[in-house]
Amino acid sequence: MRRPLERRIKLLALAAFVTAALGLASGTGAWALNELRSFDYLSTIGRMPLPPNGPVIVAIDEPSMAEIGRQWPWPRSLHATLVEALRKAGAKAIGIDVIFAEPSSDEANDHRLATAMGPDVVLAGDQSLLESPQADQFIRTEPLAVFTGKGARTGIASVDLGGDGTLREIPSYHDGFAAVLAEVAGTRLTPPPQSALIQTFGPARTYPTVSYYQALAPESFLPEGTFRDRVVVVGLSLQNAPSINDGGADAFASSDTVHSNRLVSGVEMQATIYDNLANDLFIDRAPRSAVIAAIAAAAVLAALSVLRMTGWRTLAYTVAALTSIVVLSYALMRFGQVFLSPIGPGLAFAFVAAGQTGLDYAEERRRRREITRAFSQYLSPALVERLARDPSHLKLGGERRMLSILFCDIRGFTTIAEQMKDDPEGLTTLVNRLLTPLSEAVLKQGGTIDKYIGDCLMAFWNAPLDDPDHAAHAVQAALDMLAALDEVNEELKAEAKKEQSPLQTLRIGIGINTGECIVGNMGSVRRFDYSALGDAVNLASRLETTSKDYGISLLLGESTAALVENIFPIAELDRISVKGRTAVSPVFTVAVGAHKDALIRHRAFLEAKYDGKLKARDVIFDKLKSALPPLARYYERERSKLNMSRSKKT
Repeated sequence: MRRPLERRIKLLALAAFVTAALGLASGTGAWALNELRSFDYLSTIGRMPLPPNGPVIVAIDEPSMAEIGRQWPWPRSLHATLVEALRKAGAKAIGIDVIFAEPSSDEANDHRLATAMGPDVVLAGDQSLLESPQADQFIRTEPLAVFTGKGARTGIASVDLGGDGTLREIPSYHDGFAAVLAEVAGTRLTPPPQSALIQTFGPARTYPTVSYYQALAPESFLPEGTFRDRVVVVGLSLQNAPSINDGGADAFASSDTVHSNRLVSGVEMQATIYDNLANDLFIDRAPRSAVIAAIAAAAVLAALSVLRMTGWRTLAYTVAALTSIVVLSYALMRFGQVFLSPIGPGLAFAFVAAGQTGLDYAEERRRRREITRAFSQYLSPALVERLARDPSHLKLGGERRMLSILFCDIRGFTTIAEQMKDDPEGLTTLVNRLLTPLSEAVLKQGGTIDKYIGDCLMAFWNAPLDDPDHAAHAVQAALDMLAALDEVNEELKAEAKKEQSPLQTLRIGIGINTGECIVGNMGSVRRFDYSALGDAVNLASRLETTSKDYGISLLLGESTAALVENIFPIAELDRISVKGRTAVSPVFTVAVGAHKDALIRHRAFLEAKYDGKLKARDVIFDKLKSALPPLARYYERERSKLNMSRSKKT
């Protein structure tokens, strides 16, 4: 109960932290710029078609300059002729995106243009901010009064560029060029919200465009009705739109520039703004409160997706969530005309998911360290590493498994302890000196050290990890332990000789049995050990105790012997009833170095023993002692038993 609650609290804290961090970041200029760039991509996916009966552009372009034969600026009388031609062709409103703020060198040309002015004409003005250390000044530039006095309207053609120089926002002027042009055309406008975004309809030259010289004589160059009941916008427009790197006169980067890498002429941008205003197509920006709410919602959704665990599914969830966020942002923009950038919610989901994944990874590393610490004293390093990589191999609480159990005890330890009663530190050192190589022998064969009971060691195989050859590994570990004992005794002998101290010879007894056991965490709720319980464990302990009666260092149970008889030279010793058990149990040992014929003679010896046909004076005892030296003490024990039996009868 505590762990799920802990995880929920941590996830809630992580989601709150991510929401707060991204909420603060969303107020920065760099964040706003990235949101606008995401708008560029989304607004140009499945773009809207041009509204019907939108503006027609009359382009002051290179063909017109070549046809007219004059460089810019052209005489104002030529503009007067254009206005009259457009009016005659049925244009309902004419916007000239050229600023006539100063008199020309020819007063007659100015008078000619003034004569052509009327309430259906909008002339461009300009408004700019001049910043200086002393003061900030707004400078407004308007057409000459002689033109506006004849009824022409003024529209501010200045635009607001983003931090990256891209034109995305509807101009904030109440008398902007496109707004005044729409008013002149008889369109009632809904005032756009502050910083509304422009919905573009395509790259440069998307709008129907005719050259200036063609508009001077439309009846000669253009289809009939080209300008009838249409809004006409006149301005500079290069026929081949300049690239963003080259720049250009009265040309701007738009949302479409991310795809085309081409600038759009100012006159075409004014036409685009006109359609946005006249048809209510502009895109409103979601308020910052809505952005933060979306970030918080995405963070909570991410927390729910990783509430139980993280893994490969987390990546799939994250990809699906990011895709959904982008789709929802697009749908809201396209059908609701509100732009809420997917960047904030997307980052919130990704950060929470990645953050929890990182925390889970750290937790997993911590658990691996705990497992390593918990088992490094009892398992071989290879097994500890396998458990750390996959803790599912360790089933807590107990499970039924077939184990091979080993008990090892130091013979005569009580006597040794009595001899060293005045040197407890030396006794501890001696015990540890022996138990260290014995433990290493167990770990080398992949065994699990269950516990140390004073001078006794208990170990088992086939848990917590599977070991198909557990019996063979247990027996090999016992043989390695006996070899290690010989090495320790040799060292003790050399030290005693060098220091001229009493010789301390150590002996051990080992019992191994195989059987079904319960293995797992045993103990109380507050303290427990990984251990094994069962009859097979008890028998292994009894075999270790019984081994000293036979003068043999290693005794095997029947199940263990059956599993390893094809690997080691196995010799049966007796059939006994061990303490605490009613059943008769055959006991075995490993006859190291025994030949096959010697084992055959040993089996014959056992048959005679079980049939009661052995005699103390039989020569077979001496022959077997020579053939099987490891069992010499066992044969002497059997002969002594026969002698004792004969004496009692006598």
